[in-house]
Amino acid sequence: MKKFFLISIITVLVLILGGIYFIVKKEKKIACPQDAKECPDGSFVSRIAPDCSFDLCPGEKEGILISLPKREEKIKSPLKIEGRARGSWFFEAQFSAELYDANNKFLGKAILKSKDDWMTENFVPFEGELTFISPSASRGFLKFLSDNPSGLPENQKVFEVPVQFEEISYRTVFLYYYNPEKDKDENGNIKCSRDGLVAIEREILISPTPIKDTIELLLKGKENLTEKDLTQGITTEYPLEGFKLKSVNLKEDGTLILEFEDSLNKTGGGACRVGILWFQIEATAKQFPAVKKVQFLPEELFQP
Repeated sequence: MKKFFLISIITVLVLILGGIYFIVKKEKKIACPQDAKECPDGSFVSRIAPDCSFDLCPGEKEGILISLPKREEKIKSPLKIEGRARGSWFFEAQFSAELYDANNKFLGKAILKSKDDWMTENFVPFEGELTFISPSASRGFLKFLSDNPSGLPENQKVFEVPVQFEEISYRTVFLYYYNPEKDKDENGNIKCSRDGLVAIEREILISPTPIKDTIELLLKGKENLTEKDLTQGITTEYPLEGFKLKSVNLKEDGTLILEFEDSLNKTGGGACRVGILWFQIEATAKQFPAVKKVQFLPEELFQP
């Protein structure tokens, strides 16, 4: 009887001591090194228990790492965007970014293009440039949207980077795009005329080269069109691959000479197509009072 009682006491003590040891061991904090790792966006992450590996950088879980702009960086237009994203963010080697201010005002959109083979699950470098209008607040956010051809919400990847805006001055300009519904004759046929041109109001930085800046913005094409513009039937074939503005020369008589590079011959085609492409640049240039006539170089541009 005494032996049984003694064994019982020993058993209880062992259980109590074991429980205390387990609790103490569980509550004992693991001391990780206090160093930190800088992430591509300029933020820092520290080591975390239990293995003391570095925490994930912002966006790493979502499959995207932004190096430009940095988090909370003060930005101005045009904004250079750079980073790396997993191949699943891309479709046809591109995805997009949209800029909003703190009042959720849409400021602009950019197409981000891969700089390497995108058909992989590894991180792929990308870049792009976003031209935006004047914000209504001092802060905002850059929203990255994966290209989602399925249209299914569950396949849409989203990541945001907080930014601030520099205090800079803008001027309003008009970009002329095309609406075929406004360019029909009494029989409903497309006239391929200037009647289909539609002015889209945008803003550019005040600079010594407003004509050049406006034409370059026009050539970004679909990047400048909002969902509202598109639903109203406004369209454009710009941007054209390999088509770039090289120089701008305004003569004293009001003749504006625009020299372009068209390395892939994208300005040719049918008379209707090339005429509309021509009209968009011409109308956009002629909004400036000093411009009376527009001339294109080389002369073989926009020929049917």
